[in-house]
Amino acid sequence: MSKGKNIAYVRVSTVEQNEARQREALGKYNIDKWFIEKASGKTMKRPKLQEMLGFIREDDVVYVEEFSRLGRTAYDLLSIVKRIENTGAKFVSLKENFDTSTPTGRLQLTMMAAIAEFEREMILERQREGIAIAKKEGRYKGRNKIVVPGIEEYYNRYMTRQATKTQIAKELKISRCTLDRLFREYKISQ
Repeated sequence: MSKGKNIAYVRVSTVEQNEARQREALGKYNIDKWFIEKASGKTMKRPKLQEMLGFIREDDVVYVEEFSRLGRTAYDLLSIVKRIENTGAKFVSLKENFDTSTPTGRLQLTMMAAIAEFEREMILERQREGIAIAKKEGRYKGRNKIVVPGIEEYYNRYMTRQATKTQIAKELKISRCTLDRLFREYKISQ
């Protein structure tokens, strides 16, 4: 019987963030296969996560530096770990020091995931409260509005099928949602 592989899943939320800290922490576990992702943990639509879930086999061990790298909500985290375990693989989180091959490890995971989700919701609630107070006092202005000089040119390129919205957004280094808003505002102003 062959020994399973040591697999590492590393995730940072944005392309500007660096995964070096996680790679260093996981490096001492003789990792055979790395899955490195630069994407928000809010969604399960992460290509490297899905690739990793398809790659793992029985007797493999999936390592993460901390469990929040795998998922942001208790539901997602428990769902991902369940998928890992259903293949016969094992899940190890270094920071929280638990191993889901034991009943104690599974209990710890469930409790820690619920606490992490609660903590995240509390941070967002405090942030909303702070913004509401700042707005009431006239100190909150929101984000700076993105303005694109010559938006008419980009709009015309889109309308004449010379470029897609995705191509234009990439060219302008803005999100598709922002581009949609700019196009709507331009159309209304005409």
